[in-house]
Amino acid sequence: MSHAIPPRSAIRRMPAELGLREGRERFLRLDYNENTAGCSHTVRAAIARVSAAGVAMYPQFEATRKDLARFFGVRPAELALTNGADEALRLVFDAFVERGDKVLLADPTFTMYRVYAVLFAARVRARRYDPEMRFPLRDVLRELRHAPRVLFLANPNNPTGTLLSRREIAQVLRAARRTLVVLDEAYFDFSGVTVLPWIRRYPNLVVIRTFSKASGMAGLRLGCMMANARLSALLRRAQPPFPVNTLALAAARAAVRDRAGIRRFVREVAAARAETQTALTRLGVRWWPSAGNFLLADLGPRAGRILRSLERRGILLRDRSRDFGRAGPVRITVGTRPQMRRVIRVLERLLPWKAG
Repeated sequence: MSHAIPPRSAIRRMPAELGLREGRERFLRLDYNENTAGCSHTVRAAIARVSAAGVAMYPQFEATRKDLARFFGVRPAELALTNGADEALRLVFDAFVERGDKVLLADPTFTMYRVYAVLFAARVRARRYDPEMRFPLRDVLRELRHAPRVLFLANPNNPTGTLLSRREIAQVLRAARRTLVVLDEAYFDFSGVTVLPWIRRYPNLVVIRTFSKASGMAGLRLGCMMANARLSALLRRAQPPFPVNTLALAAARAAVRDRAGIRRFVREVAAARAETQTALTRLGVRWWPSAGNFLLADLGPRAGRILRSLERRGILLRDRSRDFGRAGPVRITVGTRPQMRRVIRVLERLLPWKAG
């Protein structure tokens, strides 16, 4: 009689499902910070031009890597193409994190930092944002004295929307002499704040970007990880030979040629975010300032019921109650102004108080 092979203890501790629900295309998807307008026509045309022979071949990377390096203002040797930003994070663990190493986070933040820490049996040190969603800078600087292996920082942070200034990031980097600092700039297009030029100044700095947000390419899974040439070479050494598919490569080259389209979408999101903040204030809903294409809001103790009612009306928001240990916090992806007006109209009918 055969016996089942037991998994690693880290796998037993993981939740059964990390993926998205099926059938989301039928909804107004304001739950995963995607581009709600979709990718540009330029990107779609580039994908359509990929030949059958091109699909049949293994991907070729160098032309795209050179194009993207030029776009980001780095050298090709300083850039690694990854299967989304998630793979970039995984490469950091593959290359630098041993069992029992300390990993430093500021909670609440992007879920995958902790997921990978658990999978690699790292010890997580987490410091909390305060009730005003201010970054715990003093606590993080204090933790860096103990030289954790890696510090993960999302800037802007997801789900709080908090944006660290370049001055604050410089403080962190100066304190992190013996720690790898991973700056996740997934939402850079919306914030405009970056430290990417610093990768040559700080030998322990890694900057991650993604095409899943402003460029509207979440379904193609393409990320970029940038660091000084030596560090970048070490990270690429941990990759499989073909991490990114041919369609994603073609789409990325088209996306960086369509900067005007990205800027238009970013402007629309900024306008929609401001309009949504005003409407939430009118409805008595607390929200926190955000530098991303999303807002963290507090729908109160009835948040779960409100989210289910929104779903019945074709709208998906993201429940973040587990991050805060109470019902109420909800992350709202900001789409176009017509899309956000639809959400506000439904909330006006669902909220237990009247608009002022």
